[in-house]
Formats: sequence, C-alpha cells, structure tokens
Amino acid sequence: MQISRMAGAAIPASSVFPDLEPTEPSATIQAEPRAVHPRLRVVPDQAERRSALAPRAHVLSFANMQLFGDLWANFMRARKSVFVDRLHWSLPVEEGMEFDQYDTPHARWVVIHEFGEVLAGVRLTPTTSKVGLHSYMLRDAQLGLLPDIPRDVLFFEAPVEKRIWEATRLFIVDEVAAERRLAVQTALMSNFASAARAEGATHVIGIVPAVWSRWLRRLDMGAVPVGPRFSIDGTRSQAALFNVIKQAL
Repeated sequence: MQISRMAGAAIPASSVFPDLEPTEPSATIQAEPRAVHPRLRVVPDQAERRSALAPRAHVLSFANMQLFGDLWANFMRARKSVFVDRLHWSLPVEEGMEFDQYDTPHARWVVIHEFGEVLAGVRLTPTTSKVGLHSYMLRDAQLGLLPDIPRDVLFFEAPVEKRIWEATRLFIVDEVAAERRLAVQTALMSNFASAARAEGATHVIGIVPAVWSRWLRRLDMGAVPVGPRFSIDGTRSQAALFNVIKQAL
C-alpha cells in the first residue's frame, strides 16, 4: 500500500487562532513539498523475510502457557504433523493436537518458532515424575508399561534423580528448508540444554532418531548412546545421555 500527501497553500495561523495575528504584514508562505517515508518497511520476498528475524525460543509450562497465546496448541499440532502424519506413529490426537500421558504439569516444552510458525521442539520431564501409574517414558518402558518400546531400551536401570531429566518428542518440522536446518537444530539443542539447566539438571536422557547422531557431533553436543538401537513404527531410534553442563561451557 502506498501513502501519499498533497501539499497546498498554507493557511495563515491567524485565521484559526486570531490571537496569533502578526504585528507586521507578511507575504504568503508556500509550504515546501516533502517526501513521506513509511514507518514500516515491507520485506519483499520470502528469502529476505526469513533473514529479517532469527528463530525465537520459549520454554512453556502449565504455569506460563497462557502468556503465549496459541503457541502451545500450535506446538502440539506441529508434533502431530511430524509423529502422526509423517512417521505414522499410533498416538492420541484431539483437535489436530498430538498428546500422551506425559504431557502433564511436570513437563516443560521447548518451542522454536518464527513469525508465529512452530519450527521445532522437545518435551522435558523430570525423572522423578510420578502421575498415577506412569513416571517417565524410558522408565515406564523398562517396567513393561509401553509395549511399543523394548524393555531393554537402556543398558542400565532407568535413573530417578533430580539432576537428570528426560527429553522426548524431539522434532523439526518438514517445512524448515535444508539450508536452515542446522541453524534450527542449533537453536533447539542449545535452548533444550539451557532449559534443563534452569531446572537444576546436569544431564538429560532420552530417545532420539539414530540419524541425529551425525549432527550432534557437528554441534559438539556432549552425548553418548546408553541403549541399543531399536525401531518404532519403522523409525530407527536409540537412547542417549546428554551432558548439558558441557553444552554450557
């Protein structure tokens, strides 16, 4: 939209404010035309639009999600687009949102977003969590409560410690262009680590797609495999332990 302004002859101030009548007659003053500069710059194309603003990160909880409008709901819809629509996992869905028994007030959700669009995210849960029959995903798998995950998912007994949190539902949406994926991965992992540290964690344990090990090395993320590789609905996965203190250093 273009904005223009037409300049005409100036109206003497005295015709509006008689008290300002000049003591000496003066010549008619013509206003000089001036350019009108718009306050907002319109970004003309998608490439410049993407570079104009870097991805933002927020850590959502049951206590603060109301401060972020529809962000949490959009995050759950993005999860559905990845795990249900693309990977075809059999998960509960309601109103286009994917959820499970671990989306409780104990959880934190790290959301990477831009222009209102969710790009990536992960869910964090304390290993001390206990809601009804369920604790956290890896421990419940060992206890035989999750038939889709093998009981030998870990090489050791699932920890229950305040300093260890669990990461689940780690994802990046398909719409993130190839040339931007590393930047989004970096934003996701650095904010995932800082969110865990903010809760007092030194390590995070979780199931990640096996292919993610390649770029974890590129990010210098302190992570080691702590379980055998297995398949969930055709997706090769593996449990890993992340040192989030090393990530801070």
